[in-house]
Amino acid sequence: MLADRISFVQVAIVLLALGSPARADDWPQWRGPTRDGVWHETGIVEKFNDRQIPWLWSTEIGSGYSGPTVAEGRVYVTDRVRQPTQIERVHCFDARDGKKVWSHEYESTYSIGYEAGPRASVSIDDGRAYALGGMGHLHCYDATTGELHWKHDLNAEYKIRMPIWGISASPLVDGGLVIVQIGGADDACLVAFDKVTGKQRWRALSDEASYAAPLVIEQAGKRVLLCLTGNNVVGLEPATGKIHWKVPFPPRRMVIAISTPVVSGNRVFVTSFYDGSLMVGLDEHRLEAKELWRRMGRDEKMTDALHSIISTPLFLGNYVYGVDSYGELRCLDAATGDRLWTSTAATPPARWSTIHMVVNGKQVWMFNERGELLITRLSPQGYEEISRTKLIDPTTDQLRQRGGVCWAHPAYADRCVFARNDKQLVCASLAAE
Repeated sequence: MLADRISFVQVAIVLLALGSPARADDWPQWRGPTRDGVWHETGIVEKFNDRQIPWLWSTEIGSGYSGPTVAEGRVYVTDRVRQPTQIERVHCFDARDGKKVWSHEYESTYSIGYEAGPRASVSIDDGRAYALGGMGHLHCYDATTGELHWKHDLNAEYKIRMPIWGISASPLVDGGLVIVQIGGADDACLVAFDKVTGKQRWRALSDEASYAAPLVIEQAGKRVLLCLTGNNVVGLEPATGKIHWKVPFPPRRMVIAISTPVVSGNRVFVTSFYDGSLMVGLDEHRLEAKELWRRMGRDEKMTDALHSIISTPLFLGNYVYGVDSYGELRCLDAATGDRLWTSTAATPPARWSTIHMVVNGKQVWMFNERGELLITRLSPQGYEEISRTKLIDPTTDQLRQRGGVCWAHPAYADRCVFARNDKQLVCASLAAE
């Protein structure tokens, strides 16, 4: 009997030595589980076999800029229908086969530019789905059944100073709250609601709204709500909206900050198309912050560091990697903002040319605006492309120039990639053989 037990233990040790099962994760909100653009799954392909990656499934949707999110075996995405009436829709599909689980629609007449559809990704938390429309309609659904729990017409309730391109920052769920950036009147740039009842819990800041999604970070041993508004980089107490610190980042011409702030250690990097790059230093011991450096070009074409438009950069160690507003992939020295190198290999050079980047292990996965999926490595020495494949075609509802674009961020979950254009939502396997 003892020998049998020893033999069983030896077999178990051998199996563990051969490696643990590949890890599978959800992608329940904008830029992944913790809004940092890090994809933790293992068991992923190292190189593509074909120029066009085969789909596991595709399903028809309408137009929109919102990237899909994935949780508990379901995929969520929003779109817009213009005829016979202007309607925004929230969809839920089965992640295994693309079959529709539920869909909800509501009227939404746009008064904003770039009318293709909603911008914000659906946020999934604790069995609920939170969807924020381009004109400020906020809905909370049962994530499984689509039953509506509560809703707000934020434009009507908070007198939003509507951004030119609408409400874009994905809802942030933190603790018992869902937090949105809307730029409302009477100190309602940021508003927090009870995530279960929809009742307002706090409002904060008189700033205009930007298009950048807020996130929660840690500073001085405390959890801090970090937000790039239309006027400032701000740190607040998530539970109450109390303002800890503000670092000014006013727009030179207009509010056009879209990229999510990125963090490495005690530094926060933000970038905006007309306004360049700003590095903020976080005090390690107190809830305070200050500007470390700021780099601005002489004009939009003579950029000094990084003037991003849609793409959110990666902040890796002592370097920032990002896509400039004309499609140049750049590496910056985080200490100074000095540019170390540029490359135009990842996406075709064009105004507002876009790449969405996520980190998986030592590799950086990119989805460019031509609908291509790239496996790359980034270092201070340069850009290295490992493999590239076509995932989905660009479409023209989001941008008619250059044959259309794919501007929505993909989701990475269940060792698959989920991406959309203005006609389809598709899923392709990324599992290693």
